[in-house]
Amino acid sequence: MNSDNGVTIETATIDDVEAIVDCWVSLVADQQQYGSTLKAAANRTVVTERIARKIIQNELLVARGNGICGFVMFETDGGVYSQTESIGTITNLFVKPASRDSGVGSRLLAGAESALATAGVTTVSVEVLAANDDARRLYDRQEYDTYRIELRKRIENDTHSKDDD
Repeated sequence: MNSDNGVTIETATIDDVEAIVDCWVSLVADQQQYGSTLKAAANRTVVTERIARKIIQNELLVARGNGICGFVMFETDGGVYSQTESIGTITNLFVKPASRDSGVGSRLLAGAESALATAGVTTVSVEVLAANDDARRLYDRQEYDTYRIELRKRIENDTHSKDDD
């Protein structure tokens, strides 16, 4: 794909798996400050398999400059229900801190949108943690609208109480 400021957005290859997994672990660790409950290192094996599968399915792009400086994973939603629209989902988007605020995230997002459009998708969705203002600004700039709001409540049970926080 195109190159801007020495960074190229292109389809990931199987040789990129470990570098992307490292980025994914960084992404998940960073998201914990915004309330994510996903564990980073504990999911390394599972995500390695998922990333390899996404590469084979052509559903993963990387930003390549001096090594991989970001990635985006995406998919079309098949689902079990008939829908009025064909929907694609951005499942993960990450840019290393040194490459942020340079347009890399916007270019990764545009690349994923283009691939999804080619696959026949008419609407793209993405989830973002409510407290992650930087991510929300990126999607706002790209004209994503609020669609669904998830509400949560912690409950007490045998293994967790509200006082354990």
